[in-house]
Amino acid sequence: MRRLAVLLPLLFVAPLYAQTLTVASPGGALVVALDLDDEGAPLYRVRRGGRDLVLPSRLGVVFREGPRFDTGLRVLGTATATRDTTWETVWGERQFVRDHHNEGRVAFADADGARIDLVVRVFDDGLGFRYEWPEQPALADAVITDERTAFRFAEAPEAWWIPAYQRERYEYLYRHTPLAEAGRFQADVNVDTPSQPHPYRPAQAVHTPLTLRFPESGLYAAIHEAALVDYASMTLVVDDAASVHCDLVPWSDGAKVYATAPFVSPWRVLLVGETPGALAESDLVLNLNEPSRIEDPSWIEPQKYVGIWWAMHIDQKTWHSGDRHGATTEEAERYIDFAADHGFGGVLVEGWNRGWDRNWIGLNSDFSFTEPYPDFDLEAVARYARARGVRLIGHHETGGDVPTYEAQLDAAMALYARLGVRAVKTGYVEWEQGVQRVTPEGDSTREWHHGQYMVRHHQRVVETAARHGIMVNIHEPIKDTGLRRTWPNLMTREGARGMEYNAWSRDGGNPPEHETVLPFTRLLAGPFDFTPGIVDLTLPRKPANRVNSTLAKQLALYVALYSPLQMAADLPEHYEARPDALRFIEDVPVDWADSRVLHGAIGDVIVMARKDRGSEDWYLGAVTDEEGRTLSVPLDFLHGGRRYVAEVYRDADDAHWETNPEALTLDEGLVDAATVLPLRLAPGGGLAARFRAASADEEAAMPRLVP
Repeated sequence: MRRLAVLLPLLFVAPLYAQTLTVASPGGALVVALDLDDEGAPLYRVRRGGRDLVLPSRLGVVFREGPRFDTGLRVLGTATATRDTTWETVWGERQFVRDHHNEGRVAFADADGARIDLVVRVFDDGLGFRYEWPEQPALADAVITDERTAFRFAEAPEAWWIPAYQRERYEYLYRHTPLAEAGRFQADVNVDTPSQPHPYRPAQAVHTPLTLRFPESGLYAAIHEAALVDYASMTLVVDDAASVHCDLVPWSDGAKVYATAPFVSPWRVLLVGETPGALAESDLVLNLNEPSRIEDPSWIEPQKYVGIWWAMHIDQKTWHSGDRHGATTEEAERYIDFAADHGFGGVLVEGWNRGWDRNWIGLNSDFSFTEPYPDFDLEAVARYARARGVRLIGHHETGGDVPTYEAQLDAAMALYARLGVRAVKTGYVEWEQGVQRVTPEGDSTREWHHGQYMVRHHQRVVETAARHGIMVNIHEPIKDTGLRRTWPNLMTREGARGMEYNAWSRDGGNPPEHETVLPFTRLLAGPFDFTPGIVDLTLPRKPANRVNSTLAKQLALYVALYSPLQMAADLPEHYEARPDALRFIEDVPVDWADSRVLHGAIGDVIVMARKDRGSEDWYLGAVTDEEGRTLSVPLDFLHGGRRYVAEVYRDADDAHWETNPEALTLDEGLVDAATVLPLRLAPGGGLAARFRAASADEEAAMPRLVP
C-alpha cells in the first residue's frame, strides 16, 4: 500500500531582493505564490480554479530583541519538492492515508543576515505553511512577541465560530454569522465561580478551527493549525468583513513564545473544499504531523467504555466522599460486571482519589494521584477488572493546579501501569487565565489554558504516559492539531461542549443543531470525547434539564462524531431497560477502515458512513437539527455483488425530541450497493444503521428492506 515518494533536491538559487515562488497542488486546483513587497515584508497569495481565494496577505514574526522577520527581508533562495506516499494509521477514521503534496521553501534573511525559512505544502484540498529558524547566534535565546500571519480573503465569508479568551475555554455553542461579526460575544455564565483576572483579551478573537463559507464561489474553508509543539496556540482576530490575523495566546508576562534556534512554528492550515463534507474528510492536518514515535504501538487499543461519571452529573452520586460517593469498590465492581457482560473494554472511575472534599480548583489543591479514598480499594478494583477481562480507566483531575500534578505525574503513571491501567482521562477545570504556574523564583502566577505553558505541559503528560504504556484522553485540553499521528497514545479529548452540558447547564443545554455543527468545526481538529449514548433522555432527577435529542440520534452519534475511545455514557440500569438501543452500542466499532460524508449541511444535518477496520461491516449515522427531514441515501459505498443485512435503528413515526424522544423502531432487511435508503429523521432526531454481509440462509429468507 506504500506509494513512491519523490523528493526533489532543495537547490538554492542566487540571492535576489524580490522573487516570487509559485507552488501548485498536485492536481492544480490550488496555487500559492510567495513574494516580498516593496518594504521587504513577506506575502502569500492563494488562487483556486483560476480565481483569487486569499489576496496578498502578510506573513512574518516579531521578536522582543534581535531579528525582525516581518519587514526589511531579502530572498536568499528557493527550493521545491514533491511527495506522494501512503501511510497506515495506528487507529483512526481510515486505515490508509495518502500524503500527496508539492512543497516550496523560501529562505529569507534580514539586513544583519539573520535567517528564517518559509515552507509551504500545497495539497488539492488545502495548504499548510510554517516558519523555520535554523540554528544561529541571534536566536540562541529568543522571545516571540507577535506573529503577523494574516488571511485576507477575496470575498467576505460566513463563519461558524466560538470565542477565544473567554471563561469556558472552548466550551461554547458555535455561532453562525458574517465573519465581520465573529468574536462579538459576552461569555455565558454557567458556573458559580468568580472570573479570574484577564489582563490580555483582544477584541473579536476566535478559536480555530474557524469554518467559513464564501457565498459567491460556494466554497467552504477552514483555518486551523497543525503540529502545535512547544509554541503558543493560534487564535484569530477579526479585522474586517473578509480578513483575520493570527494572535498567539501569551504567557502571563506578555511574551508569546520562548524558543531557542533551531525551532519551527506550527503549520498554519487552510482547508478548502466545495462541500462541508470535503473539509470533514480531509487528512491534511494529520499529514502535516511527524510519523509515530512509538515503535511498538500494539498496546494502544481503541475501545468503548462505561464509567462512574453520568451519575454525578445527574446528581445521583458525588465526586467527593460521603453517603452518595460514586467511586466505591462496590459501585466500581458493578460497572465492571456490566462492562464485561456487554463487551466494553474499560471502566472509567471518577472521584476515586483523595482531594475532592474541599475547594479542589486552583493552586495547592489537595489532590493525590496515588492515594484512594478509604471506600475505594484501588488495587482490588484493578485486579477484579483484569479478572473479568476489563481494564480500569484512570482519572486525573488537576483543577488547574499543574505544579501539584507534575510533581506526582511519573509516580501516578507508574502506579497505573503496575495495576494494568492502559488509559487515563485528565482534566483541567479552571476558567480564563486561571491555570496555576510557579515561576523559577517561587512566585505563583496564572496562565491561559492555551498558551505555550500548557502546550508544554500536555506534551509532557502524553510523553510520560507513553513511557508507561498508557493512552490519554484530555478534558479541558489544548486543541487537537494532529499530534495523534506522532503520539498515537494521545487518543481523544474534549475541547467543546459535550454531553454534560445537557445535565447541568442553565442555558438549556446543547440545542438539537449542536451535533450537526460539530463535524464541520470542532471535529476538523480531531477526535472528540463527546460521551454519547444517553438512553434516559428526560433526566427525572433534574427536571430543569434534559438531553435535547431522540434516542435514535444518540445511537447515530457513535458514527457521526468520531472518537477512538467512545463512551457509553448512561447508567447500567438504564441500558438494561433499553436492550434495543444497547444492541447497537455493543456492535458499533471505534476504529475505521474508511469514513465518508454522504450528505452535510452545517447546522442542519449530517449523514456519515464508516467501514469497520476489523470486518466488512459498514455503519451509517444521520443526525438532524430541530427540523424533521426526509433524505434518500445511495448505498453505493457497499461492496458490489454482495448482499447485506441492514439493521436500521430509526426514530419511530411519532418520535420528537421534545415530546416523544425515546420512541425507537428497528427495521431489518436486505440491501446492496444499488439500494437507495430512505431516511426519515424526526425533529431533533437521527438514524443509525449497521450493514453486515448476509448469510446464504438470510439471503433466501429475508425480504429486501427497500422494495
